Amino acid sequence: MVAAPSPAPLDGILVLDFSQFLAGPVAAMRLADLGARVIKIERPGIGDIGRTLAFAGRSADGDTLSFHAMNRGKESVAADLKDPQDLAWVKQLVREADVLIQNFRPGVMERIGLDYESVKELNPAIVYASATGYGDTGPWKDRPGQDLLAQSVSGMPWLSGSATDGPVPVGLSIADHLTSCHIAEGVTALLVRRFRTGQGGLVQTSLLEAMLDLQFELLTTHLNDRTVTVARKGEHSAHAFLSAPYGTYPTRDGYLALAMNPVSKIGALLGIPELEAMQDEAQWWTDQEAISDLLAAHFATRTTEEWLEVLDAADVWCAPVLTLEQLVEHEGFAAIAMTQQITREPAEPGVPPVTLTTTRSPLRIDGRPVTSSRPSPRLGEHNDAVRREFAADPAERR
Repeated sequence: MVAAPSPAPLDGILVLDFSQFLAGPVAAMRLADLGARVIKIERPGIGDIGRTLAFAGRSADGDTLSFHAMNRGKESVAADLKDPQDLAWVKQLVREADVLIQNFRPGVMERIGLDYESVKELNPAIVYASATGYGDTGPWKDRPGQDLLAQSVSGMPWLSGSATDGPVPVGLSIADHLTSCHIAEGVTALLVRRFRTGQGGLVQTSLLEAMLDLQFELLTTHLNDRTVTVARKGEHSAHAFLSAPYGTYPTRDGYLALAMNPVSKIGALLGIPELEAMQDEAQWWTDQEAISDLLAAHFATRTTEEWLEVLDAADVWCAPVLTLEQLVEHEGFAAIAMTQQITREPAEPGVPPVTLTTTRSPLRIDGRPVTSSRPSPRLGEHNDAVRREFAADPAERR
């Protein structure tokens, strides 16, 4: 007999998502994936900027594909927070919520009267999550909180590429993405505390703090030894602080990645006498570019798959460098089952539903992948239902 699935971990938790675009909305989506009910509070007529700011310019059913990916499993209500009646209704929602997430610039929620201190008066047990670009104080606090800008301020673009390159930013919204993880972690931690003690709380983070946390090894080492600095190496190196052969190398039909491996062992395996003779690990640093050039010339003589057969058999730490197209066609991608389908029903009769393939939560709980087939909401789709459910007068609720 197959056991029934356990209840979702956050079943019964009500989250109000006031955030826009990526860091906040994805944090709220992570909570929705885990069973929380998430109501997205959006501006009338416009909504979350993510509805129109399209990744790769692609949209479906009136919203960007990226919006669909970031807001699955949520409800949407449209409310003008500058309108006293709408604001009063939203405050009624706040009174009954467990969690509030917002990522406005410092001062915005204070002007509306929905900052933590004001919200705590309405709902002392609420867990309030606030994400900014660069924190609430300091010279950068009013700068635009955007991923590339946060990467740049953090210095991280100088970690990728070779010594001859300019700064090389990560080509994805890594600051936003990591910030979303930290928000979700902080919210979950405060919910656990609240279940133990009844005490709500405030969790804060920023894009910059997420980028600095990502660089904890570099920053810790540099802060304790100022002689340690970023010195990128040759074109094949993949890390400014690891010796050869760590890097990526061209093969006859693609690229191959090598992680930490003894240069002498690699030289013996591949039949490169110059490398086999390098028994002194210090030489793996001083002659890094020469080592990489020898390996690159050698790897270029065969295909990636041919080299993997040789290297895997010798338990060498290596992997193919896959393109996007190769990744999604690979059996390894299929095996991890990282995708799911979401279907949004039509707004009007006679219009076919829209079904999209997106990623799932990266978590597996009790042996099962965490999935959610509920689509992203249309702007204001749940206004009437939510207003009835959370009416200030209990007699009007249904």
